[in-house]
Amino acid sequence: MDPQAKEEARRAAERRGLDAESRAATALTDRGWTVLARRVRTPAGELDLIAEREGLLAFVEVKARPSLAEAAAAISRRQRARIVAAAEAWLATNPGHGAAGMRFDVVLVAPEGLRRVRDAFRPGD
Repeated sequence: MDPQAKEEARRAAERRGLDAESRAATALTDRGWTVLARRVRTPAGELDLIAEREGLLAFVEVKARPSLAEAAAAISRRQRARIVAAAEAWLATNPGHGAAGMRFDVVLVAPEGLRRVRDAFRPGD
């Protein structure tokens, strides 16, 4: 693939990711969640969405793929560990959230729709 085509493919993937994150944020807001942050960069990695509702803090990974099954399969053990580490880094600099607990959710986005997996994984999974 030539450099220009590679750059265009990267930009298209980034646009799809931004659109998926916007759809996920809207779905959370519609269900009473407050989105505290989007695309948070920490020394350990990036967090797609951070949301809170009634003291429950959720770190939300958004995956967009051609199908929901492909989106679900796109989250590796290594990526889960990076998300947990990034969440710990965010919590260290943002105390006072998650009085009712915290969890890691995944929002799967595909042409057939959007599916949120609550408590999709736990630290150490």
